[in-house]
Amino acid sequence: MSTVDTKVGRFVWHDQMSADPEAARRFYADLLGWEFEIFDAGGFNYPMIKVDGKTHGGFGPTQGDAPPHWLGHISVDDVDAAADRVVAAGGSIVAPAMDIPDVGRMVVIADPQGAVVSLFASASGDWEPSDGVFVWDELLTTDVEAAKRFYGEVVGWETRDMDMGSSGVYTLFSLGGTDRAGCMPRPPGAENVPPNWMTYIGTGDVDATAAKAKDLGSNFLMEPFDVMTVGRLAIISDPTGAVVGLFHPTAE
Repeated sequence: MSTVDTKVGRFVWHDQMSADPEAARRFYADLLGWEFEIFDAGGFNYPMIKVDGKTHGGFGPTQGDAPPHWLGHISVDDVDAAADRVVAAGGSIVAPAMDIPDVGRMVVIADPQGAVVSLFASASGDWEPSDGVFVWDELLTTDVEAAKRFYGEVVGWETRDMDMGSSGVYTLFSLGGTDRAGCMPRPPGAENVPPNWMTYIGTGDVDATAAKAKDLGSNFLMEPFDVMTVGRLAIISDPTGAVVGLFHPTAE
């Protein structure tokens, strides 16, 4: 199996989308010490997350009746060709393909179970993946086997299953010999949670960050807990209502 690291198939950017992007920006700045760089996005100022001198994502307004959420962007070679594969594989187009001047082209899609994600191609071809801030992306779905087929056809991901004991089976999406994202079935009792993609933000201390998030107005969906051999994590709903995970890996 090839171990060449390619940008295609990687989550390269993340946007927090809510009705109050400024409130969201303040929350994450207070929580994580993020700095920001303003990008002129064709008539409105788009705050980009800046950490260690690199940009990793940004904040924008939700469109239509979409709830607050984090939107991940997966790198592809050709957005329009990928959008065609989405439709052929049973998915749908949420927002038509559009160009971002001097940045690239993107399309927002939903898989057959309804989970929403963006497909993105850089205008310059040298877009660097976002490392060290957004550390993992995970699909919660009602049909794991269908998700395997869909993302395999659209993105080219390969899959392998991990037996997590009492926690069930966890699926890893990979490309080029490198794990790109995870997938798990919606657990019993969570029927009110629609299929969705969730991102995890890296932190040196999950418990301290989660406690601070609560003080800043977020709610716990899952209080800090350990996943054996993986790490410690928590899931919160930020003050605007967007759900996000906090993660710190198990020490090797």
